[in-house]
Order: sequence, then C-alpha cells, then structure tokens
Amino acid sequence: MAGESQSKLAGPERAAVLLLTLGEEAAAEIMKHMSPKEVQKVGEAMASLNHVPKDTVGEVLETFCDALDEETSLGVGNEEYLRRVLVNALGQDKAGSLIDRILMGRHSKGLEALKWMEPRAVAEIIRLEHPQIIAIVLSYLDPDQAAEVLAALPERMRPDIVMRIASLDGIQPSAIHELDEILEKQFSGGTSNVRSSSVGGVKTAANILNFMDSALEAQIMDQIRENDAEMGQEIQDFMFVFDNLVDVDDRGIQALLREVSSETLIVALKGADEAVKEKIFKNMSKRASEMLRDDLEAKGPVKVSEVEAAQKEILAIARRMAESGEISLGGKGGDEYI
Repeated sequence: MAGESQSKLAGPERAAVLLLTLGEEAAAEIMKHMSPKEVQKVGEAMASLNHVPKDTVGEVLETFCDALDEETSLGVGNEEYLRRVLVNALGQDKAGSLIDRILMGRHSKGLEALKWMEPRAVAEIIRLEHPQIIAIVLSYLDPDQAAEVLAALPERMRPDIVMRIASLDGIQPSAIHELDEILEKQFSGGTSNVRSSSVGGVKTAANILNFMDSALEAQIMDQIRENDAEMGQEIQDFMFVFDNLVDVDDRGIQALLREVSSETLIVALKGADEAVKEKIFKNMSKRASEMLRDDLEAKGPVKVSEVEAAQKEILAIARRMAESGEISLGGKGGDEYI
C-alpha cells in the first residue's frame, strides 16, 4: 500500500483510512450505522492496510471534510416529508419501492438479523418454510446474500422460489409483521413494528440471479423457461451482465473505474468481450490505457471461475452505485435502476 494515492484507493479502502484515523471509539460508533456488507468490506480493507503515506491520509481527510461542508445539520425524520421528496424526485413507482425499503429496514428487527448471518445459516433456518415465505425472505435480503442463500437451498426448490420472487407484487403489512415477529422472537424474544414493503418482483429475481454462480444461474433459468417461458424472458430482460457495461455512458464508466481495483479489473477483462474492453480503454487516460493493455498481455492464464468472480465483483459495485444514483445502468432493463 506504500505510495498509494487516494485516487488509487477503492471506496472501502478510503473508508478504512478514515476510520483508522478517527480512532477505535469513533470508528465503532460509525460502524454501528453500517450494513453487514459494508462492515465486512470496510473491515477487510482495514485489516489489509499497511504503511499508508501521510499525504494519502491527508487527501482522504480533505475529501471527507469537503463532503461534510456540503451537508447541513438538519435531520429530517418525518416519513410523509420523506415520501413527498422522493416522489417528486423519482416518481411514484420508484419512490414507493425505495421508501418502503427504507422504512421497513428501520423498523424490522427479525428480518434485519438475517442480514448479519452466514448464507448457509439463513438457508438452514428457512429451508423447511413454505416456498412463498422463502421467496419473501430472499426478496428482503441484499441480492448477493440472497444468491448465496438460494445456492445453499435444495436444487429442486430453486426455480420455484425464483418464480415466486418474480411474481411478488407487494406484501400485506400483516404478513410482513407476522414473519418479522416470528424471526425476532427466535433471535431475541422481542416484538417489532413493520410497515408493508414492495419487495420482490421480476427485477429482484434478476438481481439475485446476477449474483449466482454462472452454471447455477443457467440451470435455474432453463428450468424457469420450461415452466413459464414468458416469465423466463421477463427475468432475462432485467438481468445485467458484464457485457452490458458497453451500454453505460462514459461518465458512468469513469465513476465505476474509480471504485474498482486494478487487479480486479485486469482479471475481469481477461474474459470480457472486445467491445467492453474498448469501452474501458477509451474512458481512461492514454497512459493508464496503455498500462492496462500491457498488464492484460502480461497476465498469464486465469481460471474461468476467477474471471467470473472478478466480473461479479465489478457488477456488484455498479449496482450499488446505480442504486445510490451515482450512475445509470443501460442494458435490456430500459431506464430502470438495478
């Protein structure tokens, strides 16, 4: 890490530098407000950091202070106000799904606890439940965790569960409340107050499949098409694969590249379509592009599984940035965000 500038640090590494600078107590308080995936990524980055130059620490702190200056101390806690703002900004459909997830996440305790568990542990807890219950639970989890849980469930159940996820169109408050209450009692013995949520749907099913091993993904999609060709096509239309990066605008690609490590990018591009490679090259400086080309040529044979893992890591970053509004993903899904 010696000699690294801030521009070469990925998001989790910049966050790690900031937390290590703030000290143990402050870092612990901040991490209480982070999601399980964020804690894991930042924690891994903190463990791997060593010999960070003073100028890099200074750059990270300066960027943080600049961002802080743009914020206000005004805290908005009114749900109706939040709904109105999001509806005006995003429209009724997109805002409805987003605000329900925000409010559900804030109130939910039992379902939220699943996000902190290992996927196999979650699979063990829910595997004997009705497939509809499993579909609701997976819809609530982050797509990458849901994909691992789905992979840990019996093979015969997977297509049915994905089809149920794709068919979900909102869930009654009483059903969510009952499910969350059962899970919370199992974990802590308390009670909860959950709002309804627009979880599930074709896009959720596609997002979960995007995170699965390619062989399992293809197997599940084949079985879904056999059972319901129309639904299979709908799910396929919303899936965003690595080659779809050619449809992302140049500004989005440039923003994405700032969040991806050089080694991950090199491995991912080893198995990429030429159009994707050219898209990446043209959004880098001439010198950086030449260095990347040289690194690709010098890189020896890479296992297909390693290439797929690197591509999925980049796609996960792209989806996170799309969900936060930093970039817009093109592809078959139209102008929807995935």
